[in-house]
Amino acid sequence: MKTARAIIWGLAIVAAGVIFGGNALGIFNIDIFFKGWWTLFIIIPSAISLITEKEKISNLVFLSAGVIFLLASQEVFSFDVAWKAILAVALIAFGLSLIVKSVFKGKTAKEVDEKIKKMKNEENDTQVAIFSGSDRVYNNEKFSSSELVAIFGGANLDIRKAVIKKDVCIKAFCLFGGIDIVVPKDVEIKSKSGFFFGGISDDRKDTAKSPKHTIYLDAAGGFGGITIKDETDK
Repeated sequence: MKTARAIIWGLAIVAAGVIFGGNALGIFNIDIFFKGWWTLFIIIPSAISLITEKEKISNLVFLSAGVIFLLASQEVFSFDVAWKAILAVALIAFGLSLIVKSVFKGKTAKEVDEKIKKMKNEENDTQVAIFSGSDRVYNNEKFSSSELVAIFGGANLDIRKAVIKKDVCIKAFCLFGGIDIVVPKDVEIKSKSGFFFGGISDDRKDTAKSPKHTIYLDAAGGFGGITIKDETDK
């Protein structure tokens, strides 16, 4: 998906260069500064993300917002109506996403729920970052489960060097924040996601072909995201 996103962005930038060059040389005259041209900075990224990313609801809402603002700029209706329309679209999308996720819960989501229920009595490590940051690094320590909360803040959990003797679970919630989870390369991850304007991003460079253990991740939140990595940023 990263390759597809890069290709689409590359084509968009090339198209912009051709338009600017053609206008400058007098080959053609395409007015890119039409009424509401700024909405393209909402529409184009949202459309690309809608095609290349797994998260559809939030990208669809942003795309709809861009189109609504464009129509308002073209004086099809007022900006007052536009804001109300965007709120309506967001509420409808959020409601439908809750219904779909609860009715059509996937096999992996059900498995994550079952495993976390069985592991609820395990030794649990809790990290809370509210308007702040929290960093927890396991170094030859036993890891069983963890609960992460980030609200207007960021949390980092590094278990690359943790002692993992069996399957483990992680519950994570972020609201207007972000959570990084750095994992060993010999595990697999099964996740359940309940996000509105956000989601889980798996940025691991390597995944185990024969994983020793499974990490069950129950993630939720809004206007934020959880990133899974196998190495820290340099």
